[in-house]
Amino acid sequence: MESSRRMSFRTLRHTAAVIASLLVAAGCSTGSGPRGSAAEAHPAPGTSSTPPVTASASVPTESSVVKPNIVFVLTDDFSMNLVQYMPNVRRLQQEGTTFTNYTVTDSLCCPSRASILKGQFPHNTGIIKNHGSDGGFLLFNSRGQEKTTIGTDLQAAGYRTAFLGKYLNEYQPRLTMGTGKPYVPPGWDQWWVSGDAYKNFDYLINDNGRVVRYGKQPKDYLTDVMTAKATGFIKAGAASGKPFMIELSTYAPHLPFTPAPRDATLFPGLTAPRTPAWDRVPENSAWLAAKPRLTPAQIAAIDRYHRLRAQSVQSVDRMVGTVRDTLVKAGIADQTMVVFTSDNGYHMGEYSLPAGKQTAFDTDVNVPLIVAGPGVQAGREVPHIVENIDFRPTFSEWAGAPAPTESDGRSFVPLLSGALPADWRTAALVEHHDPASDPKDPDYEKDSINVPPSYDALRSETFTYIEYVDGKAEYFDRVADPYMLKNVVGTLTPERLAELRGALRGLATCVGPDACWTAGRALR
Repeated sequence: MESSRRMSFRTLRHTAAVIASLLVAAGCSTGSGPRGSAAEAHPAPGTSSTPPVTASASVPTESSVVKPNIVFVLTDDFSMNLVQYMPNVRRLQQEGTTFTNYTVTDSLCCPSRASILKGQFPHNTGIIKNHGSDGGFLLFNSRGQEKTTIGTDLQAAGYRTAFLGKYLNEYQPRLTMGTGKPYVPPGWDQWWVSGDAYKNFDYLINDNGRVVRYGKQPKDYLTDVMTAKATGFIKAGAASGKPFMIELSTYAPHLPFTPAPRDATLFPGLTAPRTPAWDRVPENSAWLAAKPRLTPAQIAAIDRYHRLRAQSVQSVDRMVGTVRDTLVKAGIADQTMVVFTSDNGYHMGEYSLPAGKQTAFDTDVNVPLIVAGPGVQAGREVPHIVENIDFRPTFSEWAGAPAPTESDGRSFVPLLSGALPADWRTAALVEHHDPASDPKDPDYEKDSINVPPSYDALRSETFTYIEYVDGKAEYFDRVADPYMLKNVVGTLTPERLAELRGALRGLATCVGPDACWTAGRALR
């Protein structure tokens, strides 16, 4: 990444306070199920029998609104087409709100996760890779980025906090970071975190400063162990009466897509969806023009991977169901916000690409964001643009704390109550500057054709505009062309191109909530 793109770590000092209460509670409309019929053809196991957790029809009381508990489920490489196999997540949709235009800042694990922790774009966190001189946990830590995060915000607001599962790439349970004992970042009262646990078996855990090894038995399957740890934390939190926030950061369904043993025979014969984008290069592509069609071996691998991914998310779905059941039994379901999302998406055969991510296609950057809890309308879809930089200010508002001044995002609490502000942001920024070409990287792409050139992109409700490092550009009209199969940048007027370039530059260099909010509303 060229030096002119590197940003210093500045903060805009201002004293904006946020309204601590949520708006009026939701109506009771019923949400629709997943699109398509695959859910009926392959019903997923593990559906909870607990009665639905619905928002109250009355205005939530102060005790259940000012400081609600927060359960944040963050999956790894989760794509939209997996929701149909997850009955508990579909129920969460029916009882909560789904953001159809939620976008990650980068379709790569560590930059996206850093954006969540800090509420900042990659050009401000400085984390643009999974490891090395421009990314990873070691850089995040050395720059003092852990001093202020979602965890420290909520801890300061009186929350008991817990982090379970996957943290940032390069983090390992035995690292001491000069402390003399296994390192636990500030902001977390409970810390149960692994390193390279992508197989979900035979892994180490930093359990609050003590390293513990788990083996290869079915009982050691990581997502299941996380679920048990989470229920214990929630029960203790309910008994204490103190608000809590828990992040459940799964490794599933990341490569190698390891399912729990009890799920390993599910969905026999399941194949990857053959959407209109399947094995098809977009017209006038800026970087895929010479791509050959998928080989029979690649297609067979993609179908097998999709089946494994559908199997591997069953444990995640059970986690969601079990956690919500625990909230009900503990009597705190109506005091708890449940958030489900992913660090990035994943493509499998679309655009003639083998399995992977990193592109600006919706398969990779538009992932599920579902929120349910007090004051959240049920069965609703919100089209407004939301990004992963918005979690930190949103959680702060739920906690009744001031909005973090170093965040580039904005709280999306108003969108949850049914309000649709006319002056909401009109575009999201996606910035990707890592080819993931190091074999040590868990996201290493052995198929070089699968790796796009570095790019910055604008994604609105209706279009995606991309500028690549070599000067080429793409524009996809997603209303007329929802699968992004025709680059029509050549049809744009010079005035429209200048407007897009200016808006993109504004977002790609903004710092802080005011400047980034203004830049995100530059296009109308």
